[in-house]
Amino acid sequence: MATRNSRRDYHIVVLGAGGVGKSCLTAQFVQNIWIESYDPTIEDSYRKIIEVDGRQCMLEILDTAGTEQFTAMRELYMKTGQGFLLVFSITSQSSLNELSELRETIIRIKDDENVPIVIVGNKSDLEQDRMVSRQAAFNVSQSWGNAPYYETSARRRGEFITFFTWRLVGGGVKHRTRCSGRKWLGYANKLGNSKCR
Repeated sequence: MATRNSRRDYHIVVLGAGGVGKSCLTAQFVQNIWIESYDPTIEDSYRKIIEVDGRQCMLEILDTAGTEQFTAMRELYMKTGQGFLLVFSITSQSSLNELSELRETIIRIKDDENVPIVIVGNKSDLEQDRMVSRQAAFNVSQSWGNAPYYETSARRRGEFITFFTWRLVGGGVKHRTRCSGRKWLGYANKLGNSKCR
């Protein structure tokens, strides 16, 4: 069992366009709840203790606004973030396009091209409305130096727990896949293609 002295704290920032499901993903992970209605977020902060490889980790997760009117606040969050979850909706090409600008801003503010970033294609339960192919999103992840790419639905909790516990949490943390019998698709630099069907 992990001791308090060995606990590590991580500041994770969730970014993406408005309406892509950032708050739903965060609430599902932290509180195990599904938020049905859309209520634009200005800023929500959560804490969750998880155990990774026998060590306790305190995740401080900042769920940010997806609208342009909060750009100055967003840059402040980028300064303090240690890892970034960049979320887009598979039903919106423009939400994927917006991630490139977010990444460039993160790199500029952090003055580091190797900031831990994970790309998440949300709303995979809306396959019939898909506008972004898996390959197109994967190509973006590869052009960013093999940033991990995952597809999920915030409606299914077990599919995205690993986002917060792999590259974002300490960089060297071993990847753990939890499938719960659902289709899961993950692309990651050191892992190759990981799939559960």
